[in-house]
Amino acid sequence: MSNLSNLNDDLKNALSSVISGAGDVASTVQNVSRENVVKLLSGAGDVAATGLQTIDAVVSEGLEIISSTGSSLTDGVTGLVRGVIDGAKDTGVNITQAAEEAASQAVKTASKVGGDVGEIAISSVQGAIQAAGDIGEDSGELAKSAVMGTLKAADEIGSEAGSIIRKALLNAAALPHDVIDALLTGKTS
Repeated sequence: MSNLSNLNDDLKNALSSVISGAGDVASTVQNVSRENVVKLLSGAGDVAATGLQTIDAVVSEGLEIISSTGSSLTDGVTGLVRGVIDGAKDTGVNITQAAEEAASQAVKTASKVGGDVGEIAISSVQGAIQAAGDIGEDSGELAKSAVMGTLKAADEIGSEAGSIIRKALLNAAALPHDVIDALLTGKTS
C-alpha cells in the first residue's frame, strides 16, 4: 500500500485544521477516510481482495494518527468507520464485510494505542449505522456486522476486552438494543 503515506499526510493535515477549530473530528475523518479508500482502490485490480486490506490500513493508520494528535478517539472512530463504509460502497467492496472489518480493526488498534475498547466498540457501531444512512442501506444489518467485528476483535485481544465490549454495547443508550441483545445474548425481543 504505497499510497498510505498520502492517507497519513491527508489525515494529519485535516486533523490539525480541526484541532485549530475549523470543524468537527467525525465529519473531517469521515471525508478523508472515504476519499482515501476510493483513491487506494480505484487503481486496484482485484477490489474484493484488496478492499478489506485497504479498510484495515485506513482504520488502523487513521486511529493511530487521531490518537497522536490528541483528538477524540470516539469521534474519530465514528468518522473512520463511516468513511470507510462509504468508500467501500463507492468502490464495490461488500459493505457488510467492510463494516465488520472496520469495527474489528478499530477495536484492535484502540487496544494498542490505549483507547477504551468499550467506547470504541460503541463508536464503531454508531459509525456503521450512520454510514447506512449515508448510502441508503439497512442500518440494522450494518450495525450487526459492526457488532460482530467488535466481538471478533475482542476474542483476539482477550476475554477481559470481550466482557468490557459486551457490557458497553449492552449499556449504550444510542444503539439499537434489539440488534445488540439478540447478538450478545441470543434472545430476540
